[in-house]
Amino acid sequence: MSTTINTPAGTPFVEVTREFDATPAQLFRVMTDPDLVGQWLGPRELEATIEKYDVRPGGTYRYIHRDDSGEYAFRGVFHTVEPDKQIIQTFEWEGAPGEVCLERMTFEPTEKGVRLNQHSVFPTVEARDATIEHGMAYGINDSMDRLAELLAKES
Repeated sequence: MSTTINTPAGTPFVEVTREFDATPAQLFRVMTDPDLVGQWLGPRELEATIEKYDVRPGGTYRYIHRDDSGEYAFRGVFHTVEPDKQIIQTFEWEGAPGEVCLERMTFEPTEKGVRLNQHSVFPTVEARDATIEHGMAYGINDSMDRLAELLAKES
């Protein structure tokens, strides 16, 4: 299954959709268990370190991706956590402090499994466009493929 990424021109929005052969509960677990998140989050050529991943309202997260060029740290706060239904969180790349994105992920049951819908709102169109220019689509696609691979192993 492929990942759909929609970036409407002139808006600060990014919409990501992907279907998985799993239940909403299985997808939610793999996306929120700190021991599993590092196995799928980010492009496979980057090493991931999950420093904190406290998935609850008011909980925080921070993770670092590393390669030969350096480190890329990300952080955020979980605002709403409804197991198997939705997560609302902030997302911030520490390389662009203050450019905080608001993300809503929903877990929609389908006849064949579950559809993950992610809607992200950036503070400005320029911030969204800069993220696109820095390889956002590649990172999302590889993460979603890795997530599907991990779900197949965990099922």
